Amino acid sequence: MTIMSIPASPTTAAPDADLRSPVTVPLLLVLGLLSAVAPLATDLYLPAFPAMAADLGTGSTQVQLTLTAFLAGLTLGQLAFGPLSDRLGRRGPLLVGAVLFVLASAAAALAPSIGVLIAARMLQGLAGAAGMVIGRAMISDLAHGPAAARAFSLMMIVGGVAPVIAPVAGGALTGPLGWRGLLGIILVLAIVMVVSVLALTRETLSPARRAELAAERRSRRAAPGPLSSRTFVGRTVTFGFAFAVMMAYISASPFLYQELMGFGAGGYGIAFGVNALALMVVSAVSAQRAATVAPERMLRTGVAAAGVSVLAALVLAAAGAPAIWLMLPIFTTVGAMGLIFGNATALALGAVPQAAGTASALLGALQFGLGALVSPLVSLGGGVSALPMVLVMTCCIAISAGGLLIAREG
Repeated sequence: MTIMSIPASPTTAAPDADLRSPVTVPLLLVLGLLSAVAPLATDLYLPAFPAMAADLGTGSTQVQLTLTAFLAGLTLGQLAFGPLSDRLGRRGPLLVGAVLFVLASAAAALAPSIGVLIAARMLQGLAGAAGMVIGRAMISDLAHGPAAARAFSLMMIVGGVAPVIAPVAGGALTGPLGWRGLLGIILVLAIVMVVSVLALTRETLSPARRAELAAERRSRRAAPGPLSSRTFVGRTVTFGFAFAVMMAYISASPFLYQELMGFGAGGYGIAFGVNALALMVVSAVSAQRAATVAPERMLRTGVAAAGVSVLAALVLAAAGAPAIWLMLPIFTTVGAMGLIFGNATALALGAVPQAAGTASALLGALQFGLGALVSPLVSLGGGVSALPMVLVMTCCIAISAGGLLIAREG
């Protein structure tokens, strides 16, 4: 059933014509779920950390290791599944990852000890990476140029807001469900993911095309590969560090809204929801405008808007302005990400169609590697000011903008 189709660009049609079809809404929903499950598994259970420590008879440091293990697995999994999908095709590795994610999710929800939970979370991250990296590669197989930018922006609406809403949902559900119930939700989503992959996906990289790509890789071994091109590197830097801006905001948000601004749990949820809505609306606008506005132009606009917003927040924080004044620049910063994420992804993968799986893996590894790096940095100020968060966001958006310059010179 094709409610809305996103055809491949006629000027960039790939040799895989027999396997090429429109990117349908059902497929986008599946790929959005694949991209959302891992971030949900990252953030949903964070409010339950104290309860986990008490139930398992351990300390906060050991409980924190469950998150570290998941992020490490997620990073390593992207680097493993991306190249594997370039060699073996998309659907097989995707199914393997989805089934492993179910098994790891069950082990995590039923873990009898902190050691088992840490190991299960590592495997969960490793397996969950398959959906994220291969989902991006599948869109890159099926669509190019503005069509790909539109598809990635639409997928962002489904899966891109997961890191934003997960902590709020976890806070609301920790009381009635407990930490095992939260991990049980991830297990249910994992099962839905397997069923969806079986029912709604198909191979997008034919054996003939895989053989061609293998021959191209062998012929390029003595020369610099496409992944070292300035265009790909620049787009990847823009995407990765823009995501780091988002992660800095997410990590500091409980402290920012509840401690500095004085909001309760309900107010925190509303503020988070408003920002998530901004991201969704701008992503939808980006998708709608993809046919008439070049992805490069929308990407530049998004980075510029985020840069101006973050600079405004920096001025306010450095001047000691009331924390409530930060709400507007944070709102516009998060909204601007709707112009960055989908378009930067499309432009990065479009620059290296002959290695889309590997390229997608590098995007994802940088994304979550930087996320793990910036999260502790925003708390270095001791919890008395929003300035550390804003400084981290400023540095990251500056590097993201530098990626535009790298790509332009390529």
